[in-house]
Amino acid sequence: MILVIHGPNLNLLGVREVEFYGKRSLDRINDTLISKARSVGVNMDIIQSNHEGEIIDNIHRVFNEDIEGIIINPGAFTHYSIAIRDALAAIDIPIIEVHLSNIYKREKFRHKSVISPVVQGQIAGFGPDSYLLALEALLRRIRV
Repeated sequence: MILVIHGPNLNLLGVREVEFYGKRSLDRINDTLISKARSVGVNMDIIQSNHEGEIIDNIHRVFNEDIEGIIINPGAFTHYSIAIRDALAAIDIPIIEVHLSNIYKREKFRHKSVISPVVQGQIAGFGPDSYLLALEALLRRIRV
């Protein structure tokens, strides 16, 4: 199973700052991801949380469930959550960090990710396709 974690404010996709994040809702993004995963025989669990502790608790599921990889869009936690970073660093499965917008073309404070040093890679700037690209990259790491 692949775990997808959407961080804070991503529940507002489609209505929040559409110039950066687009008009597609989180439900539509999730439906597309689930469809793609099913087409290649992969189960997926998707959560969205505005709470740091809940995100960490879901990362910890790796210790008790058969989770083969994680796709995570930490939202604003990308830039300062050492707790999420440490939770990701504690697990030994492929993890891909995702961002809808290109964080390096935005405000300077967004240029730093505390998450990227502990994941296999980061995909940013391709809108909702960032998630599909992450799924493809993750599957290549899992199925090698």
